[in-house]
Amino acid sequence: MAMNFFQAEKHIHDTIVFPAFDLEIGSGEVAAICSNVNVREQLIDILLGKSLLSNGVVQCADKKKLAFFFLDEGLHERLTVQEFLKYYHQLYQSKQSIEETTRLVQLDAQKNKKIIDLTYSEKKRAQLAYILIQNAETYIMEEPDQNLDAESKRILISVLNELRKLQKTVLVLTSYLETAVTVADKIVRLDDKGLHEVQTEEEDSEELQNETLIENEIEEKIVQPIRFEKIPTKVNEKIVLFDPPEIDYIESTEGQTYLHIKGENFPCSFTLNELEERLLPFGFFRCHRSYIVNLQKVREVITWTRNSYSLVLDDAEKSSVPLSKTKMADLKGMLGLK
Repeated sequence: MAMNFFQAEKHIHDTIVFPAFDLEIGSGEVAAICSNVNVREQLIDILLGKSLLSNGVVQCADKKKLAFFFLDEGLHERLTVQEFLKYYHQLYQSKQSIEETTRLVQLDAQKNKKIIDLTYSEKKRAQLAYILIQNAETYIMEEPDQNLDAESKRILISVLNELRKLQKTVLVLTSYLETAVTVADKIVRLDDKGLHEVQTEEEDSEELQNETLIENEIEEKIVQPIRFEKIPTKVNEKIVLFDPPEIDYIESTEGQTYLHIKGENFPCSFTLNELEERLLPFGFFRCHRSYIVNLQKVREVITWTRNSYSLVLDDAEKSSVPLSKTKMADLKGMLGLK
């Protein structure tokens, strides 16, 4: 059964946690909501029934058919992996095979070890096995890949693929876009301004991407200049497309360009010069030879010395971006200051 949010809204007193939004997650689909910790915790409490929406509804399977994978989950550490899974197998009257589940999360070799003796990543795999034993219709996963080793991340992807095959519904709640892009089919951002869809494209191969870029460059030269509305970045095997207003600032370091967005940074194939030209109509300013800043995000201009300046951004981290002396004069001109 699908999970649907209809005009779901939450505010606490006079503070908007998130305004009304609609989101549909189908059977066999993994969706991710990127948000800050406060939004994530409120969503979890609402889905657990500990808190209510201010307006709207969430429709999903019977709450008894919801399974939760929490970031901080207390496991029965004195039990062995097999004892732990047998206990919950009986509790949920599950028809899932313990042996197949243990094999899927690759804990066969550790099945007789006590959970307290497992590594952190192995404990998270035991937690994965625990929610699989429940054979739920809908799975809610909080930061499922945080601090996992590479092998356990691979196993997590495998488990999610299995849930897709079984036509289960999965909602991932995370603060990290990279996590969302890695695990999910549908990705959205949720904050106090509302819901924003994150556009991605599958990348078949690096060679195909290079060929496409070359073809596009040739076509631009032959036909006519095209206004580039979105800026592409690469996350694992997917290309993520950002709207310019989402970008806080852009940095070039050691020959690589990075977009800084909501505390995360993403590599971009374009140079600063190319991005400066593309982003000028959107209010971006080349404040330093290594930086471009979104002027809409600038909160303060700080003077350190006669020749040293910084721009402080209006983001959660209060990021500071250098402003060169020559660019300070240009900025004053743009702002109409003397």
